[in-house]
Amino acid sequence: MVQSLADEIVLRKNELTETVQTIYFGGGTPSLLTDNELQFLLNTIEKHYKVSKNPEITLEANPDDLSDKKILELADTRINRLSVGIQSFFDDDLKMMNRAHTSEESISCLSAAIGSFENITVDLIYGIPKMSVAKWKENLKRVFDFDIPHISSYALTVEPKTALDSFIKSGKYPPLDEALAAEHFNILVEETNKKEFVQYEVSNFGKPNFFSKHNTSYWKGTPYLGIGPSAHSFMGIQRSWNVSNNAQYIKSIQQNILPHEIEILSKKDQFNEYVMTGLRTIWGISLDHIERKFGIKAKHELLGGAQKHMDNKKLEIKMNCLVTTPKGKFLADGIASDLFTL
Repeated sequence: MVQSLADEIVLRKNELTETVQTIYFGGGTPSLLTDNELQFLLNTIEKHYKVSKNPEITLEANPDDLSDKKILELADTRINRLSVGIQSFFDDDLKMMNRAHTSEESISCLSAAIGSFENITVDLIYGIPKMSVAKWKENLKRVFDFDIPHISSYALTVEPKTALDSFIKSGKYPPLDEALAAEHFNILVEETNKKEFVQYEVSNFGKPNFFSKHNTSYWKGTPYLGIGPSAHSFMGIQRSWNVSNNAQYIKSIQQNILPHEIEILSKKDQFNEYVMTGLRTIWGISLDHIERKFGIKAKHELLGGAQKHMDNKKLEIKMNCLVTTPKGKFLADGIASDLFTL
C-alpha cells in the first residue's frame, strides 16, 4: 500500500502546479505508518512537487494509537501538527459512539503530545443525547487545561447500520435532539471565545496563528490532490475520487492506471460550492469574486436571496463580503442551500 501511495504521487505530479503549502495524513489510520514510511512518502512528495520551505504537515490519530513511544517517533519526523480524535473525555460517551479508546488514554496521549508538539488540534463531538451542559463544559475545560491551540467540534450524526443507529432504533438510547445540539454549540462558541479562540469556520476554533492552513485552503477553493483509496481531489473546475477498494486501488496503480472517476463542475456547481464553503467561514462570500467569476446578474440574485436572512439578522455584509452573524452561524449550511443556484 505504501509503495502504491508513492507511485500515485509520482503518476499525478503534473496535476498540481501550485506550490505545496500543506500535507495532510488523514482518513483511515495513518498513525499505523512507521516513521520510515512517513519519511519515504514525504521524500517522494518533495522530489516530484514544489514544496514550500515550511509546509504544515498534519497527521490524524486516535488516542489509542498514540503511545508515548509513538509520539516521540512522530516528533522525529517532519510532522509538525497533530490531530487527535478525542471526541469526549467520558467513557460512556466513547462506548456509545463505538470508539476504541478510553478517557484515560485521551488524557495520557495529550499529556505526552504537548511535550513534543506545539501545534495540536483535537476533535470533540457535541449534541450527544444524555450529555448535560455540565458534562459538555467539562469536555471543553479538559482541552483548555491542556492549552490546546485548536479545536474542531462537530454535532453527533447517526450513520446507518452503526451501533448507535441500532441503540436508538431498539430504544436503548434516545434519538438525537437538535435543540440540545444547538445549546451545546452556543456554549462551545461562548467558552472558546472566553479563551480567545477565533471561530474562523463554523466547526473550527483556533488561537491566533494556529488556524488550520490545510482546511482553510479547502474552504477558500485552493486546488488539492488526494492520494490513496477513497481520496478526493479538487482542481478548480473538476473533482475526482479514487476507488475505495484497497485491492483494486493497488492493482490499478501497479498497472500505472489512475483508479479514479472525474466530475467536471458546471458554473452552477462552482457557484454553489463557493457559497457553501465561503458561508461557513469568517471570510464569507466575496461579492467582488461572485461578480468577477459569475457575473453581475449572479451577484444580484445572490443578494436578493440573502435579503430575508439579512432582515432576520442571520447574514450581514462586511467589507463587501456576505457573512453569517453569530445568530446565523449554526444555520450556515441551511442558509447556504437556500442561496444555491438551482
